[in-house]
Amino acid sequence: MNLRIGHGYDIHRTCPGRPLVLGGVTFVADFGLDGHSDADALTHALCDALLGAAGLPDIGHFFPNTDPAYKNADSQILLQRVIAALRERGWAPVNVDATLIAEKPKIAPRLAEMKAALAKSTGLPVDAIGLKATTNEGSDDIGRGLAIAAHAVALIRKI
Repeated sequence: MNLRIGHGYDIHRTCPGRPLVLGGVTFVADFGLDGHSDADALTHALCDALLGAAGLPDIGHFFPNTDPAYKNADSQILLQRVIAALRERGWAPVNVDATLIAEKPKIAPRLAEMKAALAKSTGLPVDAIGLKATTNEGSDDIGRGLAIAAHAVALIRKI
């Protein structure tokens, strides 16, 4: 079996007046993330991991922030398009694993919902979605609640 692995990273600054969407789940918070789309840093990192594994350009190439079509776009739709682009090139995801880095809100109570949303968008079973959350223990912009970041890896196979 021909396997490939990719890594993705994304970070967005927090900003008031926007919904906070992470892993396809909307959180109750007094801030959202600044970005052209819904700024779902977790889903963007997963997109980049999948694209990188297939040797394709990053998410910004496929969905540029200069294109008004992607203004406030639902990142789960973008993830579905990434999966379709992989399949068109003969690749399918095997599993993904990600770590979300945020001081607030509390992520752990919503992990199962996030995994379900990501499973739906990728076509993977829930048990093929690894998802963890951590903080930066008060250090740097993430630790001060000024940003949220995510790292992700993806394994794909030739179909």
